[in-house]
Amino acid sequence: MPQPSLIEIWKKKKSQSVAETKDILKRLKRRRGKQLDQLADEVHEAVFSKIDCLDCAGCCAGIPPIVTKSDTGRIAKELGMKPAEFERQYLVEDEDGDTVMNATPCPFLQSDNKCRIYEVRPKACRQYPHTDYLSFSKNMKLHAPNTAICPGVFHILRRLDEVK
Repeated sequence: MPQPSLIEIWKKKKSQSVAETKDILKRLKRRRGKQLDQLADEVHEAVFSKIDCLDCAGCCAGIPPIVTKSDTGRIAKELGMKPAEFERQYLVEDEDGDTVMNATPCPFLQSDNKCRIYEVRPKACRQYPHTDYLSFSKNMKLHAPNTAICPGVFHILRRLDEVK
């Protein structure tokens, strides 16, 4: 019998593990710093060597990314649009005052889970899920909600918690 994939394990456990995730994050916050970030980067690489994001696309289907002015100009140019036209057609301001895509799933997510604007995608998309060396400690508040969206985050947190 084949072993379940990391995505299958995540699908079975993600909803019942909210309290466990909060406990893990409390423990990890105590270890915050360069050492934890380096370890997180190693674990990030290991986990994502076993997960193909195209098998999931939870981020694209579940979170409207922040879109900066720079992103807007780059994407509009790729689409052959003026930035103002792109803004009117695809962007809104969210409750935090951030400019985000106006639809979930993302309007650029294709049926094969590929991104139609991948080469020029927003910075927020390129940085997701914020679990690598440059992002882990400074984005601790994002990790808990991201475990419900990204199997990688779910497994990264659990593997980091195993390392003492």
